[in-house]
Amino acid sequence: MGNAFKTALLLTGLTLLLLFIGRAFGGERGMLFALIFAAVLNFVSYFFSDKIALSMYRAQPVTREELPRVYGVVERLAQKIGIPVPKIYVIPTDSPNAFATGRSPSHASVAVTQGILNLLNDEELEGVLAHELGHVRNRDILISSIAATIAGAITYLAQMGKFAMIFGGMDRDNRDRGGGFAALLMLILAPIAAMLIQLAVSRSREYEADSSGAHYTGNPYALASALAKLDAYSRRVPMMANPSTAHLFIVQPLLGVNVGSLFSTHPPIAKRIERLTGRPAEFMQ
Repeated sequence: MGNAFKTALLLTGLTLLLLFIGRAFGGERGMLFALIFAAVLNFVSYFFSDKIALSMYRAQPVTREELPRVYGVVERLAQKIGIPVPKIYVIPTDSPNAFATGRSPSHASVAVTQGILNLLNDEELEGVLAHELGHVRNRDILISSIAATIAGAITYLAQMGKFAMIFGGMDRDNRDRGGGFAALLMLILAPIAAMLIQLAVSRSREYEADSSGAHYTGNPYALASALAKLDAYSRRVPMMANPSTAHLFIVQPLLGVNVGSLFSTHPPIAKRIERLTGRPAEFMQ
C-alpha cells in the first residue's frame, strides 16, 4: 500500500513536472504536448518499464536447463516466500551485478550478469538472489522500474530542450528572454529532478531488501560477503550502465566512479554490511 501510494505520487509529480517543462519551452501548446507526453509515458512506465530496463542491458532469458544453479535457488526461495517464480535473465557482461524488475510479483524478472555467476560461490549467490526476491516481495520493483523510465525520459527531454535552444533562436528579441531563461532553468533542473526521483526510491529499499534477503536465507554473512566481493570487483571491471537505471542494481554500477554518498543511489556498502552482520565492514573476510 505504501509503495502503491508512492507510485501514484511519483506519476503525479512527473505529470506536473512535464507540464512545467512544456510551459517553459512552448507556452500553452507546450503544456498540451507535455500533457499528452505524460499520459503516454505514464502508460509505458507502468506496463513496459521492466522490458525497457532488460533490453537496455541486452538481457537474455534463460531456461532452467540452461541455468539450473540460479533456477534451483530462485524456485526454492520463491516457494518459501510465497511468490510466483520470476523470469530469469542473464546480462552478457563480466561486471558482477544483478537487479529485479517488473510491475508486480506476478510479472517479475530477475537479471544477473555473467560476471556475478563467475564471481560468487553458491551461498553468496543465494544471498544476492534472496535480496532481489526481497525487492519483489516488498513490491518496490514497480516504483523503481518506473523511476528508471521517468528519469531517462526527463533527461532525454532536457537534451531535446538544449538542442532546441541552440538551433531554435531563443534570443529572438527581449520579450523572449523570460521564456529563454525558464527553458535554461529547466535544462538545469530536469536532470536534477531525475536524480532526485532515483534518490527518493532507492536508498531505504536497499536496506529493506538486504534485511529480507538475510531473513529468507538465514545467512546474513553470505550476503555481506557477496556485497564485499561485488563492490571490490565492480570497481575493477566497471559496467557500462545508464545513470537513469543505476538504482535498479544491487551495487551501484556507474562505471566504478565514486560519486559521493550524497548523490549515490545506494547506501554505502560498508553500512549495508554492518547492518547485516552487526560488525564493521573491515572485519569481513
